[in-house]
Amino acid sequence: MIKRIINIIVVLLFIYIVVGVLLYFIQDRFLLHPKKLKKQYRFAITVPHQELNIPVNQEDTINIMKFLPASNKPRGVVLYFHGNRENIEHYVKYTNRFTSRGYEVWMEDYPGFGKSTGDISEKKLYDQARQIRTLAASRFCNDSVIIYGKSFGTGIAAYTARLQPAKILVLETPYYSIPSLFGHYAFMYPAEVMSNYSIPTYLFIQNLKTPIIIFHGTNDEVIPLSQASRLKEMLKPGDRFIEIENGRHNNLVSFPVYGQVMDSVLSL
Repeated sequence: MIKRIINIIVVLLFIYIVVGVLLYFIQDRFLLHPKKLKKQYRFAITVPHQELNIPVNQEDTINIMKFLPASNKPRGVVLYFHGNRENIEHYVKYTNRFTSRGYEVWMEDYPGFGKSTGDISEKKLYDQARQIRTLAASRFCNDSVIIYGKSFGTGIAAYTARLQPAKILVLETPYYSIPSLFGHYAFMYPAEVMSNYSIPTYLFIQNLKTPIIIFHGTNDEVIPLSQASRLKEMLKPGDRFIEIENGRHNNLVSFPVYGQVMDSVLSL
């Protein structure tokens, strides 16, 4: 009987180790779902836009799409850090709310996404965000810059908000940190040790002077509401945490409360 129990424990331990090793080496496949595009690819985008390619070194290039309002004198710029899927083309549908109200929208692709080249890493994500924020500062004053993060991009947006003050930081379906999110799904493993990425959103928004608005749905099937709720204690008076009843991961923009809040921000 004892020998049988020991054998069972050994088998379970073996499975635990094998699955853990497998998760460690394929974690990027769970976290990131890029769609690469050739340099000569022409985006199927009908709204007015400009494409910008910034060479970083011989391997790395940042591809940025600037979506333009009708006015030649934009009210400001939205630095939009998109989610973990495909590339810029997948997120174009979210830009009209901003351009129709006179804002430019600058959307980058992360390394390995779309036409942006190079291997992705947390450091490169930060370096790329820093370059874009510096570029925006050369054209727009701080109170004309809105920093917007969606899903995976919320952590990068929060980091960007620490670089310079901005009009507002908007986080749509944020996570506490990547290890915390991994830990939700693989709670039996030491996520802090195993994760290739940290991206501590909670740390970036601590003592942040820029106003913050967070949107999260109660039925988010990708990033649980509990992840975003942990960020509440980092918010300062005047910041807003908007919990959208029945909201899911990708449909918050369809709820009236989202439109009302964002319209009020864009009208200021």
